[in-house]
Amino acid sequence: MFYYIYVIQSKKDKHCYTGYTHDLRKRFNEHNSGVATWTKNRGPFKLIYFEGCLNQTDARSREKYLKSGMGKRYLKNRVKRFLSLTG
Repeated sequence: MFYYIYVIQSKKDKHCYTGYTHDLRKRFNEHNSGVATWTKNRGPFKLIYFEGCLNQTDARSREKYLKSGMGKRYLKNRVKRFLSLTG
């Protein structure tokens, strides 16, 4: 089983949210349907980035890193073409 670290962006206010899950499609649908508490009033969302890990510990560590200052810079550089298209 894979664990996925993902970044979604609100189409409403352009804010990004980073998380991890073992079922990316299900979790993405939860965010868009308002089931996920942290993003409840910010949908709809688009998936802008994801990575896969072989175990949960690695996924949690990666999520923590991507939420840090250096991790945010990494993501910004990684998806800069996408972000420049969305304004």
